Amino acid sequence: MSLELIINNLFGATDSTNPLYNVIVNLLGPTGLDVIVNFAYLIAAILFIFGLKGLSHPRKAVRGNKTGSIGMMIAVVVTLLHKDIISFEMILIGVVIGGAIGAFIALKVEMTSMPEMVGLFNGFGGGASVLVAGAALIEATTGNGAPTNQLTIATAVSGLIGAVTFWGSLVAYGKLSGKMTEKAILLPARNALNVILFLVVIVIAVMIVQEPSNHNLYWYLVGVASVLGITLVIPIGGADMPVVISLLNSYSGLAAAATGFVLNNNGLIIAGSLVGASGLILTNIMCIAMNRSLTNVMFSVFAVEGGGDDADDIYAGKVKATSGDEVAMLLDGVRRVIIVPGYGLAVSQSQHQVRDLTNLLEDAGATVEFAVHPVAGRMPGHMNVLLAEANIDYDKLIEMDEINPTFSSADMAIVIGANDVVNPVARDEGNPISGMPIMNVDQAQTCVVIKRSLSPGFAGIPNPLFAADNALMLFGDGKKALLEMIAALKENA
Repeated sequence: MSLELIINNLFGATDSTNPLYNVIVNLLGPTGLDVIVNFAYLIAAILFIFGLKGLSHPRKAVRGNKTGSIGMMIAVVVTLLHKDIISFEMILIGVVIGGAIGAFIALKVEMTSMPEMVGLFNGFGGGASVLVAGAALIEATTGNGAPTNQLTIATAVSGLIGAVTFWGSLVAYGKLSGKMTEKAILLPARNALNVILFLVVIVIAVMIVQEPSNHNLYWYLVGVASVLGITLVIPIGGADMPVVISLLNSYSGLAAAATGFVLNNNGLIIAGSLVGASGLILTNIMCIAMNRSLTNVMFSVFAVEGGGDDADDIYAGKVKATSGDEVAMLLDGVRRVIIVPGYGLAVSQSQHQVRDLTNLLEDAGATVEFAVHPVAGRMPGHMNVLLAEANIDYDKLIEMDEINPTFSSADMAIVIGANDVVNPVARDEGNPISGMPIMNVDQAQTCVVIKRSLSPGFAGIPNPLFAADNALMLFGDGKKALLEMIAALKENA
């Protein structure tokens, strides 16, 4: 049932004496209806923009998410009511099945598994674009008249980007979830292979524009683009996954925007463009945080061999192990503590213990701040989400550029499960993380590192911080170590 039919049924098709009916019918003419629909899309777009603005700061993130959701609801409802050829029964079935699956996943998924879930969501967006664009092409070529160049070109673009996004996201999911190795899988002549695959896709796309009725061409394009998606992501190691996830998020938005041109749907074009642009901006932020270019991430290898000393030479006889009781004694009377969360915090699910430790220290008169590296964890904002879950005040989360110059005035820096983002060798030349901005935790009066072992991070190189004169290693699970510190602090109070 279309929006026009709903209005007709509401006021009665023959009720020409009703002035309100006449006004609405006039508005719902061929152009009037489009004006109303596009105005609703404009309102939705404004809500999308304000939603993205809210997501830029943790304090406004929840409100921003709700604002964007309202905008999407408006866009979806208007689209469904505008089209009178849609089977609402099938849509309802899809909503029920998809909603049930989504609710199950939301309740079951661990916070540590959120990065790979984000990767999957990106992939599903790309896969949906592939299927919708293909269905639109089939519909346009089996009816009366020939499809426009806009439809055929946009269909080819949607198939290319959507297939690359879907299969690239599946590879990213496999690497992050441990279902496949996180290390870079190097294919022979991989860059040349990617160029060849891309050129083949372009040739097929041109053939689709020239012969849109040959539906097999579209699926050939999707097949080659799928291989391209795999070959693009599989050589990228786990250290670069935050960048890859951001880029694939951008791809999913671009695929949606292309599908919007296929369907001639302004709402989808706007929403997809916003997602694509915000994803590219976030990708650039991630690259800056790692001191790497996007081309370097996509077409080079995050080398883990060579450059730097052997672990035995760095650690032998220099690592000083400590205990929760000893750290609690050192915390007695401190004035300022900086906590640096890493992936180990997510693995141990110790964000609530971090909050309890913070409360104890603040009750004793200390100032506690959190230094959050942009690529800490396995996706952008991973640590912010975890700390927000524990209701840690947003004002305590300080960005790297602001807090880095102040580490020297901190009585103690507590590192929880971070490695590469606190590795001082990044300041030296000739190693895999040379030039990467890091947290200056080694400049604090005392640095306590909570970590299971001396194992390296994603870069695969030893960390001299662990053997520094002012560093103490508290080995063990993050939650257990923090609980020991909390118990000792309460006992000493």
